[in-house]
Amino acid sequence: MAQPFILPRSQPEAQGISSYAITEFINSIEAHNLELHSFMLLRHGHVLAEGWWNPYEANLPHMLFSLSKSFTSTAIGLAVDEGILSLDDQVISFFPDDLPVEVSANLAAMQIRHLLMMGTGNGEDTMGALVQQAEGNWVKGFLSVPVGYTPGTHFLYNTGATYMLSAILQKVSNQTLLEYLEPRLLEPLNIRNATWAVCPRGINTGGFGMNITTEAIANFGQLYLQKGIWNGKRLLSEAWVEEATSKHISNGDSDANDWTQGYGYQFWRSRHNAYRGDGAFGQYCVVLPEQDVVIAITAGLGDMQIVLNEVWDILLPALKSEALAKDEPAAALLQSLLNNLKLDPPQLQLLSVRETAINGREYSLEVNEDKYEKFSIRFEANEATAVFTMSYGDNIFQLGRGAWLPSKIQVSDVENGHNIASRISSSFTWQDDNTLVLVIRYIEMPFYQTIICRFEGEELVLEKTVNVSFGPKETAPIKGKQLNG
Repeated sequence: MAQPFILPRSQPEAQGISSYAITEFINSIEAHNLELHSFMLLRHGHVLAEGWWNPYEANLPHMLFSLSKSFTSTAIGLAVDEGILSLDDQVISFFPDDLPVEVSANLAAMQIRHLLMMGTGNGEDTMGALVQQAEGNWVKGFLSVPVGYTPGTHFLYNTGATYMLSAILQKVSNQTLLEYLEPRLLEPLNIRNATWAVCPRGINTGGFGMNITTEAIANFGQLYLQKGIWNGKRLLSEAWVEEATSKHISNGDSDANDWTQGYGYQFWRSRHNAYRGDGAFGQYCVVLPEQDVVIAITAGLGDMQIVLNEVWDILLPALKSEALAKDEPAAALLQSLLNNLKLDPPQLQLLSVRETAINGREYSLEVNEDKYEKFSIRFEANEATAVFTMSYGDNIFQLGRGAWLPSKIQVSDVENGHNIASRISSSFTWQDDNTLVLVIRYIEMPFYQTIICRFEGEELVLEKTVNVSFGPKETAPIKGKQLNG
């Protein structure tokens, strides 16, 4: 078997950017308290800088959220190249058994291209109708939603539309979206062990749910920058790359907002004639064709615009047309910074006299939305084990004392009847003698949760927050009482 092609590495100066500029970018990111998990900068086909903030690691996949959409678009492009579908195909033509009793003129007019450009004519994101469909038939749920606008005339970011692209592809290829992409895109790009969530009927979700590494994101961006060619071989037609990344519909007119520069086929247009795929909480694949640059980032961010502002304000002006003179001190400083990136666990008060009294004791918890019934924690010299008991099993967290301790947690998925394994890195510290702080990072996702445990006599109050969320970041405090024995 031939060895996979891996992008070459180069010092930044050799590709026309100062190492100091990249150092400034990273320092500015940290000064703004922006939580990046990884960063890769590519230029002229070379990796110039790459780093992962500990406890995140290069070999671990990361949840992409809507960056998945750009991969779904690529699958449609491949299918167009193979002639198994056309962008002019009517959406309803693929699902005659799932149509509503009355098919409106707008629904009948909806084509694959309208799904791609987020111009379906829907007035609201259809995902609610999909997941609430009683039979688990997301296609039927999508087709039941009214189409109030003429397709192609009204932009609406609509994750359900991307799901329909996945469903159509599976219909015409007899393969899931992931199965279809494996030999055509993922294997050639050296994207290994990709996973993708599925709907109740086994169709990949399309608009979200893909998990791959940061380097895989970078390789994908480089393929698009090279107009569909990878390692000297064409994987995707140049015509598709051009069409997918061009503006097909307007989505606003703010000069300062990278989400109002127009939308392509599951790609966002950006300022400075760039384009990108991106996902919630800071998952980016940014392509700057004029500068021959790709930037891949994973993160846990509440504000995604700020990072792009940093790219435009710091990195973009530093990109020069010619190679720069070698600058070994600057390159060494940058490499040292990249090698030592980290997100420190809280280290407030490492010991408490309270530990002996609560060590191994169980607390009964009042009814709560997390369905926790009991809580206990057992301390050792340098770590602790926290157990949250539910009716259908335990969530067990291994935590380092003021340090990250990597482990896996089996999260019970009671609705689907199985456990979900998730890699975590967790720590604990004491805020004061009566207040314990637990931090659990899900290191293949953007999320981490902080659990404050307040002890008073035999009483306990748990307060849980999450760093980023589509909904509330805090849950209601949970009260508990120490059990006898």
